[in-house]
Amino acid sequence: MNIVLTVVLFVAGLGLIIYFAEKLVESTVRLSLNFGISTFIISVIFIGFDPENLMVGAAGSYESVGGIALGSIIGASMVAIALAFGITAIVSPMKFEKVPKQIIVIPILSILLFGLLCLDRELSRVDGFILLLGFIISVYYLIRLNKKGIDIKAHGEVEESLEEARELSKWKSIGLFTISLLAIIVGSELLVDSSKTIISASKISDTLFGMTILAFLVSIEELARELPAAMKGKSEISYGNVAGSILAFFLFNAGIIALIKPIEISPIILKFYLPFCLFTTIIISALLLRKEISRWAGALLVVLYIIFILYGYL
Repeated sequence: MNIVLTVVLFVAGLGLIIYFAEKLVESTVRLSLNFGISTFIISVIFIGFDPENLMVGAAGSYESVGGIALGSIIGASMVAIALAFGITAIVSPMKFEKVPKQIIVIPILSILLFGLLCLDRELSRVDGFILLLGFIISVYYLIRLNKKGIDIKAHGEVEESLEEARELSKWKSIGLFTISLLAIIVGSELLVDSSKTIISASKISDTLFGMTILAFLVSIEELARELPAAMKGKSEISYGNVAGSILAFFLFNAGIIALIKPIEISPIILKFYLPFCLFTTIIISALLLRKEISRWAGALLVVLYIIFILYGYL
């Protein structure tokens, strides 16, 4: 494939994914409201949920490009929890009135479960079922915490989606959902197919490409979600994006991706990328126990992301 055409298809696929991902969230929220699902449950499910990452990972799994599939999980998580959260803290340091330990532990346990299932060097369909079960249990646990009076605030994206969604009729929501889903599927296929050509031409591994370049491009919008909330003094929403991203990526997305086709886990995933992501999550949890994320802490997170990116190129 001509390199110019490859780049055009890559950009076109990326554009379709990013634009219609927001529309998919909006229409799904509206449909959920029409079926009587509570706002709180919608908020929990959509905290950190990124359909663009799910579709890219699913396409990567279907095309047997494991590096892209795993990059949509681990690499994308690092963009959300290290780069975006770190830059947010540098621009607008965050303080928390209370930090429920029950919520902090969920992201760590999610990564640990994912890691344990990867130890045999394959993420099988059985592992996918286990991860999805873990996601359901985690959501149920969060709902129980909410009923006990522990405040869990909605993701900013969900709040905005709810406002926009109320303006859509049921049939318009169904139409928007269908069009958005199809557009994201087409965009994901274009992105993965063109990525395979770029990987071949650039002589880098699919794991390195998926973990760094592709994960960054697909997930950089995380910054647009976290920064405005922190600047408005809604630090809980910014952290909700971090916790929700890990929950969605490592349990829900990974579960769906594994069900489509088992994924082979390369040694570098277990040796560096996954442990480093877990280490970063533990650092964030430790910082949260201090009830603030200062500028120096934000700078530390950005440095951790840079190390994550540069490791495979050194």
